[in-house]
Amino acid sequence: MLELLLCSLLTIFPDYLYRRYAQGKRIGTDITLFSVWYELRWGITACLMLTVALITLIFYFHPSTTSATLYYRTVSIVPEAIGRVAEVNVGFSAPVKKGDVIFRLDSARQEAAVETARRKIAEVDAALIAAQADIAKVDGQIQEAKSAYQQASDELDVKRDLQKRNPGIVPQRDIEKLEVALAGRQGTLDAVNASKQSATIRVTTLLPAEKASATAALAQAQVDLDKTVIRAGVNGRVEQFTLRVGDVVNPVMRSAGVLIPEEAGRQALAAGFGQIEAQVMKAGMLAEATCISKPWTIIPMVITSVQDYIAAGQFRGGEQLIEAQGTVRPGSILVLMEPLYKGGLEGVTPGSSCIANAYTSNHDVISAKGTGFFKRIWLHAIDAVGVVHAMLLRIQALLLPVKTLVLSGH
Repeated sequence: MLELLLCSLLTIFPDYLYRRYAQGKRIGTDITLFSVWYELRWGITACLMLTVALITLIFYFHPSTTSATLYYRTVSIVPEAIGRVAEVNVGFSAPVKKGDVIFRLDSARQEAAVETARRKIAEVDAALIAAQADIAKVDGQIQEAKSAYQQASDELDVKRDLQKRNPGIVPQRDIEKLEVALAGRQGTLDAVNASKQSATIRVTTLLPAEKASATAALAQAQVDLDKTVIRAGVNGRVEQFTLRVGDVVNPVMRSAGVLIPEEAGRQALAAGFGQIEAQVMKAGMLAEATCISKPWTIIPMVITSVQDYIAAGQFRGGEQLIEAQGTVRPGSILVLMEPLYKGGLEGVTPGSSCIANAYTSNHDVISAKGTGFFKRIWLHAIDAVGVVHAMLLRIQALLLPVKTLVLSGH
């Protein structure tokens, strides 16, 4: 209607003024319903054609959408293991800080595993002390074996020396007995040395490895125990949290609740524009939005990014071929808008539905030296008609509460 009135000022209205005041025709006598159509048919036809062209121009270069929403991502509250709830620390709706305990699962099994790992470490420590005592014991046995070996060796040397000086004074049988005894003492000494080496390896290698394994088992058991305490990963708010003591929580089947981060849905507005405007939408374009949760307010915004893909064309590979007619409706161009000024989205509830306009600006092209005169006039006209869309958005913002509260029937 606004475009029709604007176009009539350029066609029908001048024609009427000419016939009323220049030709002296009067309404009701000379100017009747039939004569208006007959005499102003060219103006009416031109007005309609100009209106269609103007509407096309406005909606193409200054696109609008009612599919704009403050989307936000929630964080699922899910434990890493199945368990029965033993304690709940938050209510149905409550703010939480990062690290706050939300709920706790029954941890009897995990606590038993931690205690078992601690006992295993204590057992290894005791075995280490016993092994060190065994080394001291083996040192004494080595000293005893060395003494016995030295004694047998000295006695054998004496017998051999006497036999050498005075052959026949020492029976050969005695010398052979001493040689056998010396070999036995040498075997005993080798055995106790091997025992010491084994005890040393046990103290320096085996038991430390067993203790390291027990320490790792304790750390694993402690991690499993810590998993029974579910904490908030970010600052935010827990909403609709109905978990109660005794519930069984399964991370595969269902989550325990949702946590909404503190800044969720307060940075950017996601809007879907028609595919025909794909060549117009550019990052850096100025935009405006009005949201249902904050009526009678126009929020200046700027487009920060334009998604290069349309979600309607997405598919997953499977065992069936794609049928193009299965796409119910064409997808939209998704753009992200951020407030032009700090705090622009304050008061807008995350998840709120909004109406958004984007405005094409050709200032840089118009200011360029190489731009021709007629092209500048054309680009000026394109930028100027954006005022009409801005007026429409303000009319929508003004009537939105009335439409929502009165005309919708709620």
